[in-house]
Amino acid sequence: MKHQYVGDINDYRKYALLRALSADGMNRIGVCWMLTPSDGSSDGRKLAYLQQADCYRHFDPALFDILAHAAAEPDRRRLQTIEHSGTISEACYFNDLLPDERIGRAEFMERCSTQLRKADLVFFDPDNGLEVSLPKGRKNSSKYLYLDEVAAFYEDGKSLLVYQHFARIERSTFMAQRTKQLRSAANGSAIWTFTTAHVVFFLLVHPESPARFAISAMQACNKWDPAFIRGEYLPLADN
Repeated sequence: MKHQYVGDINDYRKYALLRALSADGMNRIGVCWMLTPSDGSSDGRKLAYLQQADCYRHFDPALFDILAHAAAEPDRRRLQTIEHSGTISEACYFNDLLPDERIGRAEFMERCSTQLRKADLVFFDPDNGLEVSLPKGRKNSSKYLYLDEVAAFYEDGKSLLVYQHFARIERSTFMAQRTKQLRSAANGSAIWTFTTAHVVFFLLVHPESPARFAISAMQACNKWDPAFIRGEYLPLADN
């Protein structure tokens, strides 16, 4: 995640999903921003939807207004704007800058685990998504979440939500590959996908999570027009 992404269309969908999974704070959300420095690119400029309130505001009016306010001024396009707005009820946040180098990254994850220890679900928001062939510790490895980190938080009893940008391959194949990796890292989890135009969110519900969590996930599957967010439960037998 970068500050420059705050308020764009992916942000709108992301927070709408987190708000639904939170169930007004009944399920405690912990957000690991996986913050990285601005790269000077044009990423994060998908703001045209804010000028189309008739088409987009009804999906989550309160959230739409928060993001419209944040995007209106460059100084407000900061993660702190989201944190202080109460966008996600009862959420806790970890907003340290994530380094590339291995030791610093390991320390980052330890601090994150401590900071979010009371969370029922931890949301990981990497720039790109799950690991690729780039080894941990190399330049730009901070843009990815690694499967051993997924496993560590899951083994600590956490349910997880992971941001994943689509790769340039056939989407069903890509999602099947990622699902297989996540099932290996989080053995026994119930998995949902929430697909949008540009990204997919993988929800891994820990078997020891309260039943209300799966209920919130199922309700989220039917909450929006599929063109906005399409939710789907993935039975183990299908994978």
